Order: sequence, then structure tokens, then C-alpha cells
Amino acid sequence: MHDAFAYCADLVRSNDRDRYIATLFAPAEHRDALYALYAFNAEIARVRDVAREPLPGEIRLQWWSDVLSGERDGEASANPVAAALLDIIQRHKLETVLLTALIDAHRFDLYDEPMAELGKLEVYAHETSSALITLAAQILTGSKLEIAAKPAGVAQTLAGIQQSFPLYAGRKQLFVPADLLARHGVEPYDIFAGRSSAGLNAAFTELRSIARRYLLEAQQCVTALPSEALAAFLPLALVGPSLRLLDRRDAFVPAEISPWRRQWLIWRAARNPARIAA
Repeated sequence: MHDAFAYCADLVRSNDRDRYIATLFAPAEHRDALYALYAFNAEIARVRDVAREPLPGEIRLQWWSDVLSGERDGEASANPVAAALLDIIQRHKLETVLLTALIDAHRFDLYDEPMAELGKLEVYAHETSSALITLAAQILTGSKLEIAAKPAGVAQTLAGIQQSFPLYAGRKQLFVPADLLARHGVEPYDIFAGRSSAGLNAAFTELRSIARRYLLEAQQCVTALPSEALAAFLPLALVGPSLRLLDRRDAFVPAEISPWRRQWLIWRAARNPARIAA
């Protein structure tokens, strides 16, 4: 299994640098398990990019669902991420229902249908980012800590979809809720044509305000967390700075924090947990 876990660590280092850095602050005995969890998430989150079309994407996601239900034991043992994932599920008694829900939520990624409303986006965030934090916290502490994980995951998701907006718009994928856009007089075809507007930026301002409310809720919970849970929440330290950067950008202008600063923000939060959701 050592090779499988090493493969997972390399995959996370390449595809999810923030969580890779955060895991370096976890107790050594739990790092392999976290990398296995995050490698699984990386495999699921990039299915659209790898598969290119919905049908092969659906097949890939179904394969992972079958792995979790025990229907692909032979194939799973030959796949390093699947083998490591099944090992940590048993070792840490992780609920496969959360992992299956994460897979199902990412089926939305395969299609160009817009996110209909804010409530659906919040559910998507709970089943993806929040679930990932919940499972990581369980690995670290034996407890799910969902009261903190839920708002933390939503805040991460709302910031993330704004940072990735130019990429999503370019491939006609709309995570920004349609009801929010309609309230500000924004039509999807204008977005897909690359046309910015005062209404679009106003919609993003409102979305950042919602993200900050979730970030504040997470902050109130994070300060009371056991210290051993810290690594699961460290990527949240990027949300506040990301939102402030987005405040100064048009919706179509990339607003990515530099890699060295991202690493510094995580390091700073590890030294002072009060900064995680500051």
C-alpha cells in the first residue's frame, strides 16, 4: 500500500496544491489518509476535463460509485487511488454515503445546464467541499465536526466559482446561480459572449457578501475546534484574501492569489488558527 499512498500524495501535489500544503501540518500518522481522500476528490473534480464529453464522464463517475459499493474489487486493487481510498474507509470508518453523494454532486459538472438557484449551489457545496472537510476532520479527530465544515465548505465554493468564472464562462458552464443573475438583469448569453456589465459585477458583489456571511459563521466555529482538526480547515485561510482580491476585479479578470502567497497564508493560519477564517 505504500506505493498507492505515495501515488496519491503526488497526485494531490500536482492537482490540489493548497490541500497538499495544508496536509503537511497534519500529524504524520494521518497524512497518507488525507492524501488518499484528496486524491479521490481530485479524480472526481477533474472528470469533465479528462472525459471531455458527458457520457464518458458519467462512465468514470459510475466506476467510482461501483468501487464504493464493492462491485469493482479487482479493478480497485489495481488502481492506486481506489485502493488507498478503500483502505482509509475501513481504517477510519468513513461513511461511503458522503463519498457517493460527492460523486453524484459532480455529475452537474459534466453538463452545461446552469445552476438554477442559490439554494441548489449551497447543496452542491455541502455535498462537495463541506463533505471533504467533514471527512478530513473525521480522519484527524474521529469526529465529523459538521457544524464548522458546512459553512466552511460553502464559503470555499462561493469564492472558488468566482475565481474560476472566466474559465467556466469560456466553456459555457454556469455555476453562478441563475436566479441571482436574473435579479441583476444578467443574461447567460451575454456571459458566454464574454460581455461584462454593471449588473454582472453587482451579482458578484452580492455573491461575495453571501460568501462572507458563511465565512463569519465558519470563523465562529473554527476557533472552538480541537487543535488536531486544524489541517482539515487550513485551506479556508485563502477565502478571505481571495474575496478581497475579487472586490478589485471585473468578473472576467482573473483574480488568483500567487502560489507563494497561498502557501504563506496557509502557513500563517497553521501558526495562528484565529487567521483561518479571518
